[in-house]
Amino acid sequence: MARDLFPWGLFRKPLYIQARFSYLRMKYLFFSWLAVFVGSWIVYVEYSSYTELCRGHDCKNSICDKYRKGVIDGSACSSLCEKDTLYLGKCFTAKPKSQAKVGDQANLADLATQVLSITDANKDGHISLPEARSTWALLQLNEFLLALVLQDREHTPKLLGFCGDLYVMEKVPYSPLYGISLPWIIEVWIPAGLRRSMDQWFTPSWPHKAKISIGLLELVEDVFHGTFGSFLMCDVSATSFGYNDRHDLKVMDARYIVPEAVFQEGIRQQRCDVDEDCLYGADCLTSCDLTKHRCTPEVARPNLAKACEALKDYILRGAPSDMREELEKQLYACIALKGSAEQMEIEHSLILNNLKTLLWKKISHTKDS
Repeated sequence: MARDLFPWGLFRKPLYIQARFSYLRMKYLFFSWLAVFVGSWIVYVEYSSYTELCRGHDCKNSICDKYRKGVIDGSACSSLCEKDTLYLGKCFTAKPKSQAKVGDQANLADLATQVLSITDANKDGHISLPEARSTWALLQLNEFLLALVLQDREHTPKLLGFCGDLYVMEKVPYSPLYGISLPWIIEVWIPAGLRRSMDQWFTPSWPHKAKISIGLLELVEDVFHGTFGSFLMCDVSATSFGYNDRHDLKVMDARYIVPEAVFQEGIRQQRCDVDEDCLYGADCLTSCDLTKHRCTPEVARPNLAKACEALKDYILRGAPSDMREELEKQLYACIALKGSAEQMEIEHSLILNNLKTLLWKKISHTKDS
């Protein structure tokens, strides 16, 4: 019997392995191409929107052109447009518009005095039309209004000057409140759980964190029934706050700290089908009245509850063992607060004072206080 000169059976397995290898290689190449395509698209979208709204050079040219034509004026115009001692660096936000008005409970006489004091930029005793135009434009911005009404408080960066609707604030050296700022292209690949853990790796010592936390609680006090009305904190996240070398809390982004009366007026007009349609910013949620398909004006959670939720992981990490249990209890009681602060003012004040006292008692004997 003739022997098989071509033992095909010996080649079947290598051919199978080679085919499998080719399949895996094609699969790898496909997903690699898909990742490159998606990444490139994200880069394009982000870059195009960023460059469209964050052109510091174009912004300066526009402002200085109006200044030279006598349309606007302000205490920072000369430094920006003539002396070149003021320059625009990092773009802080890509959101083009925000607007604010004074709440119904505001002390308008005192506010008018403050406005007039900054409007006279050259201190000549007269308010020119360009100065008036500039100040009116600034008063449409939430963050400027808040900076103006809280200028005497340590957690508001000092207002240094303005030119048109551009204003100059004291630099806050440390931000965000905790964690690190990563490029967005890296951020999108980090799981949320790991990101929260990473945020707590880059924080000051616990006594310093306690002092910063007290600053946030004091801010909550200041914006509730203050001299110029009540404000709602609609984005209580780490990126909205920073601190200085003395570990005093500073507001970094006040665009979503809005007058309560203006918020209520606007949200009433908003059409809705579910409660989620009644959200402003990240944290100001009301309910949907399904009989009218309009949002109700009262927020679901007070400022204090949102502040405590932002502080929970931050202040509990590294807390002294002899007060951790009580601190955790107070924080969870605070987070559980519902409804507006006016509806539960006594409980709101009690929890706020208990938290501040607990933290101060622990650090008052140290140099960190």
